[in-house]
Amino acid sequence: MGAHRPRDFNRVLALLVACMLVAAATMGFVTQAPNRLLSGVPLMLGQGLGAAWWLAALPFLALVCAMVAPQRRATHVIAAIAASLLLAALLALAGAQARAAMDVATPLARTSFGGAFWVMALAALLAVLDAVQRLGMRPGMSMRTQLLAGAIALLPALAVVASGALDEMSLMKEYANRSAVFHDAVVRHIVIVAAALLPTLAIGLPLGAWAQRHAHGGARLLAALGVVQTVPSIALFALLIAPLTALGLPGVGLLPAVIALVLYSLLPIVRSTATGLASVPESVLEAALAMGMSPRQRFWKVQWPIALPLVLSGVRVCTVQAIGLTVVAALIGAGGLGAIVFQGLLGTALDLVLLGVLPVVALALLADAVLRWLADAAAHGKAHGAVHRSARGATA
Repeated sequence: MGAHRPRDFNRVLALLVACMLVAAATMGFVTQAPNRLLSGVPLMLGQGLGAAWWLAALPFLALVCAMVAPQRRATHVIAAIAASLLLAALLALAGAQARAAMDVATPLARTSFGGAFWVMALAALLAVLDAVQRLGMRPGMSMRTQLLAGAIALLPALAVVASGALDEMSLMKEYANRSAVFHDAVVRHIVIVAAALLPTLAIGLPLGAWAQRHAHGGARLLAALGVVQTVPSIALFALLIAPLTALGLPGVGLLPAVIALVLYSLLPIVRSTATGLASVPESVLEAALAMGMSPRQRFWKVQWPIALPLVLSGVRVCTVQAIGLTVVAALIGAGGLGAIVFQGLLGTALDLVLLGVLPVVALALLADAVLRWLADAAAHGKAHGAVHRSARGATA
């Protein structure tokens, strides 16, 4: 058979490029409003900036070339770099349009990101992730390397933000006006999530081990925890107010928020722990028994290392879920980034809503990436290899 010929067309990248073109031609890149409450007038990409559009045109053309070029490793590297620079260029152009608009507007005027910016920025980000994923298909490239490549690809965009190029955007003005409140909200959000995860792990891991050993009782336990998942989050928060108040405990604030988050988070932890422990091959357990291991030793030296990647997958799911649900907990006085989100909704201030939402998305993505890396490291770690070597030695 002849050598494998790389495919000469990237369909995913073609779809993303098409979405960028349609968005740039039909939607406003930024919107200019007389104040933070009124709707803005859309401005098209580069409008009022002369030839500055080439900042985005050059990396966009490089992305198109990577789309039609032979799909080799070098092509994916070019696509990642071009998409990364395109994302940075879009941010720089939005900031430039905001500065140009403020030169002829009142101090109360606000310039916000428009629909075209969000579509193009999201498409550029997806192009980066697609290129990194295609590079990750190479044998030997670990999850850590993929995550590092993705983080490096975002550096140009972060450099644009750090340079102050977006200071005239409404979103950054909202941040400047509420920087102290914002930082406190981020810390509070993380504290609530951590306060919910610790008891979730302390309760969920033993319950998962029990459910794996007792199939009938475990099925009932998972069914009961599944019922909790069907209750809407805001309803569960409200249902806790009356019983906690009757017990003399605070019905609003941190305590009911943590209890509700623990109840929501138990199902992924219990299920992943039970599934991970059940996935241990019988031959491995029999080999450990033949080596004279006690039940405790078999659990900690054989079952647990093999089950750990699946357990970490459950931790990842419940962590990301808790980060999102903590936003709703602000409705019962728990605080966090949800307080900023709902303040913006009540005041019909979209950029204030984004000031609360974007950090939540960033926290969820960061937690997902870190826990994916930990699960990958656990799956290929020394403990896993040592277990199999011991099993092979016992069965030899």
